[in-house]
Amino acid sequence: MEAVHFGAGNIGRGFIGETLASNGFKINFVDVNETIIDALNQRGEYTITLAAPGEGKIHVDNVDGLNNAKNPDAVVKAIAQADLVTTAIGPKILPLIAPLIAQGIDARRAAGNDTAIDVIACENMIGGSQSLKKDVYSHLDADGQAFADAHIGFPNAAVDRIVPIQHHDDPLAVSVEDFKEWVVDESQMKNTGLKLKTVEYVPDLEPYIERKLFSVNTGHATTAYTGKYLGYTTIGDAIKDDKVLSQVEGALKETRSLLLAQFENFTEQELVDYQNSVVNRFKNPYISDDISRVARTPIRKLGYDERFIRPIRELKQRGLNYSVLLDTVGMIFKYDEPSDDESVKLQALLKEKPLGDVIKEVTGVTDADLIAEIQKSVESK
Repeated sequence: MEAVHFGAGNIGRGFIGETLASNGFKINFVDVNETIIDALNQRGEYTITLAAPGEGKIHVDNVDGLNNAKNPDAVVKAIAQADLVTTAIGPKILPLIAPLIAQGIDARRAAGNDTAIDVIACENMIGGSQSLKKDVYSHLDADGQAFADAHIGFPNAAVDRIVPIQHHDDPLAVSVEDFKEWVVDESQMKNTGLKLKTVEYVPDLEPYIERKLFSVNTGHATTAYTGKYLGYTTIGDAIKDDKVLSQVEGALKETRSLLLAQFENFTEQELVDYQNSVVNRFKNPYISDDISRVARTPIRKLGYDERFIRPIRELKQRGLNYSVLLDTVGMIFKYDEPSDDESVKLQALLKEKPLGDVIKEVTGVTDADLIAEIQKSVESK
């Protein structure tokens, strides 16, 4: 079997690539990074190091690289004959690869290849594959859309594996934590006969992706922004501080109450165990992650449907406590990192406009009471 995977970065090689390889796939990595693509083509293999006791190694082979900037036709040809297409490129880049995927679908139709195939966006976002589907369909004519409706699935997925910033002399070397989770919404699949080992397939993805978003993403970001506020530069050092740990555990207790109110899929003890394992992952001494990486793009993380504002809104609607999340939001507005474009933009907005206006603009919140609460939190910092 062959897979086309967009994104040959650390997540692509260290998580999605490892999973595909362990399921017997030949992997065509697609990227614009010439150094990585050339190295993949020259060697056809790479090694993953587990950030865990013993630092075990995982060997991945039967891989090559395609430069979509220099050789888009090769990417289209690969999609035309692929058994699976995956991505790990970042939400903002998804629209940029949509035309190539559309051309690949057209090439499958032209070749009479009506074998069902799924396109799975393995991104840190809700509804990634369906979002990509909309972008892809905008590049297909009516016949292409009809063909895609019949033969191309875009199942949403939730993925979770910490891959910290790292520096290696070998461009293909990558270090990842030993924990990994990849959950796929099987109700949106077209090729239901192809299911990967170590990947979980569920009839409804929403409970799992929200559990991940409101535990891993909210918890990680809370560690970062609280740590930065208290003067730390790494997640590992920050989480050792009882003040940071208390903030993280408090935020997760609040999101846990929301998850229990929303879904019947989990018991409270299951969520306690899951969130405790999340905190233990942040404490992993083999992963020394920079706060600047985890906290980057603060404006995006303050978004209306993102990891802080969404649970705060929904907790408020249910009359549940959100005080720790609200306190953390106050720290995010104070996040000042000159190397982060969004941080620079946020701090500039705060100097140029009244605080209340900035809160409305950045968070999208229209609830006057909640805006006032956020403003009070920011002003208290």
